[in-house]
Amino acid sequence: MSHDPALPAPPGTGGEAASARPAPATDARRPQGVTIVTDPRCAGYHHAGHPEHPARVTRTVERLKAQNVLPVKWAEPLAATPDQLLRAHSAALLERLKLPRDFDADTPAHPEMRAHAERGVGGALRALQAAGAGEVALSLLRPPGHHATHDRAMGFCYLNSVAIAALEALAQDSNRVAVFDFDTHHGNGTEEILLGRPRCAFFSVHQFPSYPHTGDTSQQNAFNYPVRPHATREEYRAALAAGLAELQRFAPAVVGVSAGFDAFRGDPVGEGMLEVEDYHWLGASFRALGVPVFSVLEGGYSRELPELIFAYLRGLAGA
Repeated sequence: MSHDPALPAPPGTGGEAASARPAPATDARRPQGVTIVTDPRCAGYHHAGHPEHPARVTRTVERLKAQNVLPVKWAEPLAATPDQLLRAHSAALLERLKLPRDFDADTPAHPEMRAHAERGVGGALRALQAAGAGEVALSLLRPPGHHATHDRAMGFCYLNSVAIAALEALAQDSNRVAVFDFDTHHGNGTEEILLGRPRCAFFSVHQFPSYPHTGDTSQQNAFNYPVRPHATREEYRAALAAGLAELQRFAPAVVGVSAGFDAFRGDPVGEGMLEVEDYHWLGASFRALGVPVFSVLEGGYSRELPELIFAYLRGLAGA
């Protein structure tokens, strides 16, 4: 996919300071394969009229099975341990997830919700494992997680999968770990959980003002890049490029990505103007960092979501 010269180039391609670290070694004649972590049980719950619905995953699985551009390896989530969950969340929240009582209007208490949320965590952990083995990896599960705080489920999110995986990477002695969130809504839960932790940084490019009404300024190890509602594609891409440049300066040993696709121009929840090719650019930008990258599905509610994810994976895989 060609690069629009009017828009920022991926890191290391001339638009920003180039990374000294090489990209993953692959055969230049063919794209790298991808590991997709999923489980059909994540489609087993739904609240009528809720935008976070099973087809987000099932239609994307169908799209990835129908394509012949990327070699795909399918994987199942790992089992998350209590210690892994408790690094990010309170014991009270874990107990609260067992109760049949809605958290708020956006975050209903579906039957077996804790099990669904723990599989989401296990998907992020499996994607982290795959990235450590040199693979391009995406956890394609629901529910999302980046709004879940230490002690509260909110905003469609119950457990913060990407934060738990980032803390697991730190526990495995990764030198420096970063989370980059490009969902159009600020990852308030991830910021809260990771804020002030050594060897860790959080980067978020998101619309502001917008739900959850956080992320207007940066603090400590949290780097926020708010974008106004209905910003042009060029403005949004410039904010993403600035965040990517700061991520590069942090020099992480591993990057977890909260991959939200609701800044797309056709998304019914967001107010962004990004196009399909912008998600390919994002994937290529993460690939250019030359370090292990694992991605976790967050938002994205348009019918085009499977194409957006496919474009992002092609960028990650060098296709």
